Amino acid sequence: MDFTYLASFVAVAEELHFSRAAARRHLSQPALSKQVQQLERVTGLTLFVRNRRTVRLTPEGMALLPRAKAAILAAVAAKAGVARLFLADGAD
Repeated sequence: MDFTYLASFVAVAEELHFSRAAARRHLSQPALSKQVQQLERVTGLTLFVRNRRTVRLTPEGMALLPRAKAAILAAVAAKAGVARLFLADGAD
């Protein structure tokens, strides 16, 4: 699963608006929509109920949101931890 897709999902879930989420992620709205669709395809889940006026999380989307946030935080922490290991290793 691509962390970029998870980050886009989190942005849309928090904003409940594709255009605002795209601006927040510094993406075009079509690119953001494609990432969310790819995540839905990969997971086999419908994460949002969309129409022209509203965006709502599905129950599956609500269940995924805290897990997606945790996965992103874990990936960031892992990257930082590895970087610290190599910085400490190079100091000797």
